[in-house]
Amino acid sequence: MTYTETLDYMFASLPMYQRIGAAAFKKDLTNTLALCEAIGNPQQKLRCIHIAGTNGKGSTTHFLAAILAAQGLRVGLYTSPHYRDFRERIKIGAEYISEQAVIAFIAENKAILERIEPSFFEMTVAMAFDYFAKQAVDIALIEVGLGGRLDSTNIITPLVSVITNISFDHQAMLGNTLVEIAGEKAGIIKPKIPVIISETQAEVKSVFIEKAAAQNAPIFFADTTYSVQSFENDYTNKMKVSILKNKIQVLDYQIDAFGEYQLKNMVGVLKTVDILNEIYGFGIEAETAAKGLSDVRALTKMQGRWQLLAQKPLIIADSGHNEGGLNQTMRQLTAICNTLENPSLHFVLGVVNDKTLDTMLALLPKNAVYYFAKADIPRGLVAEELQREARRFDLIGDTYSSVEAALAGAKSKASARDIIFIGGSCFTVAEVL
Repeated sequence: MTYTETLDYMFASLPMYQRIGAAAFKKDLTNTLALCEAIGNPQQKLRCIHIAGTNGKGSTTHFLAAILAAQGLRVGLYTSPHYRDFRERIKIGAEYISEQAVIAFIAENKAILERIEPSFFEMTVAMAFDYFAKQAVDIALIEVGLGGRLDSTNIITPLVSVITNISFDHQAMLGNTLVEIAGEKAGIIKPKIPVIISETQAEVKSVFIEKAAAQNAPIFFADTTYSVQSFENDYTNKMKVSILKNKIQVLDYQIDAFGEYQLKNMVGVLKTVDILNEIYGFGIEAETAAKGLSDVRALTKMQGRWQLLAQKPLIIADSGHNEGGLNQTMRQLTAICNTLENPSLHFVLGVVNDKTLDTMLALLPKNAVYYFAKADIPRGLVAEELQREARRFDLIGDTYSSVEAALAGAKSKASARDIIFIGGSCFTVAEVL
């Protein structure tokens, strides 16, 4: 098969959460274990870091990868979902897996796939492990897809586990309370493996402490070691951050990321670097960490989070889509509006049909002009229904036939001093990158 034919086979033959939602979620690790065993258990040949959390796990993965790459290591990254290109999910540094490697994996394992019948995600996890093992990466950073305990990535034995934060998302699969959701995320904590908690949250702190104690795993709450002293963020250039370590040492960074929410991820990343140095002897100097964070986009090809697409008007895309992520993104959007001279806000919005819509809409600014569209996936909520629901929250605007058409509509109405924001879903953002 050609690469296009291979993708068609994967998308058509394997249940895909990105397209159909919860029906593609497998509630045990049986398929992943069977598939990886059939291809030689490549995950057992890897040194890994495992990253979970409701928000921030993708950024944390890319920040750590950039630091490790700056150290001169060959770093594999497995992340999800992809925006435009399937190969975004599997990278070594900033280089996507080759089309030929994707073709070869499916061709070589087609009979196994048809016997085991994995989900799309289970297959991509196995493909990533296989690729990283064959490419002999020095370390692989593995981002959890959904939850943790039953996520297909949870068959690895990492050097360290990282849990960023807990917020409401995917309640139908993970639970309706923060404690239940935290319990699922805590499922990545392994016996005697250090675990970093990026953000101490009173509601769920005990969940992690109890799970770590049961697994005899050292646990570290990163924000008890590191705290943000100050930062400068004009939302279009590298963010300048001063971090206080142990309430004494001041560390200065320029981060190639614009979001203030990245400050919470930063402390988890820095604590993880400490553990890699102290327990595993990585020898990462402060200057190396600073270089990695300053060049994170170039070193890892990170995209989709507070991504600046144009100026005059300022066009920003951000894939935050749950309560915790949107809260922070909307605060930041308000802040940037306050730095400009009387800008109008134009909001291109598309969502998936299995989200708790009222919670999301309640967080969005009422003073914006809205451009409603359906992301081009089966799970996308039709624009007219989104418009009707949004009207209940005094969010007013027109519908468009596609995200691209909605953005064109916003551009036609925005002046040079205005802001156009694109968000609501990873899949909405994907169509403008």
